[in-house]
Amino acid sequence: MGSGTSPMGSTGGGSATAGKEKQAETGGLVLEEAQKCCGCRFPLLVALLQLLLGIAVAAVAFLMVAISSSLLARETPHWAGIIMIVVSLLGFVLFCITRVPDERATAQFIVKLLYFFLCTMGMVISAVVIAFQCYHYALTNSYICKEMGEYCLCTLDPEDPIARTFTYSGVTDCSAIVSTLPVYYLLQMVLNLAQAIVCLVGAFLIWKKRYQVFFAGLQTGSPSTQNWQKV
Repeated sequence: MGSGTSPMGSTGGGSATAGKEKQAETGGLVLEEAQKCCGCRFPLLVALLQLLLGIAVAAVAFLMVAISSSLLARETPHWAGIIMIVVSLLGFVLFCITRVPDERATAQFIVKLLYFFLCTMGMVISAVVIAFQCYHYALTNSYICKEMGEYCLCTLDPEDPIARTFTYSGVTDCSAIVSTLPVYYLLQMVLNLAQAIVCLVGAFLIWKKRYQVFFAGLQTGSPSTQNWQKV
């Protein structure tokens, strides 16, 4: 009789084990929900927006080049769109590798660091593009142009003999310079502003996931269970 096991004690131990399993499942569900952004897994939503914006910026830039081949690279920021497409592809790679259970994998750390760096660089590039587009938008709104055969000659002050002139080759209708081109500049400003905001969100979420939540190293319970108190 002395060596018998109490049924109540066995039931209590089973309840405790079931409680721990339920807590672990609940914690896993919370972590699963925390990795989602507006119903989509991060960084899938951010990467998708970056891809769409990058394609839009590059497409508008090539439409601007079609107006005149004399436009400078800073006026047609197709390079900013291509860079953003590359950033979005890295975001898709990050989405795939974060599904691996081992969060401390070297590949994941390198891709996350590279994605954070490229998002930061994307914000800077978008800001530079916006500055150039604002300048050229204000400039083209002050143009006085006239057609000169196969090109369009524009100036800021036609009565000033030493005023700076701008020549756009391959343009037979100057309305494309004074009317259509400013619309493209304005559209580029809006698209690059959206790019900068999306890159800011992506960089912030990477930083938040890595640094904002941390453990103080306060252990509660036995070393075998290793329950840590989050602060």
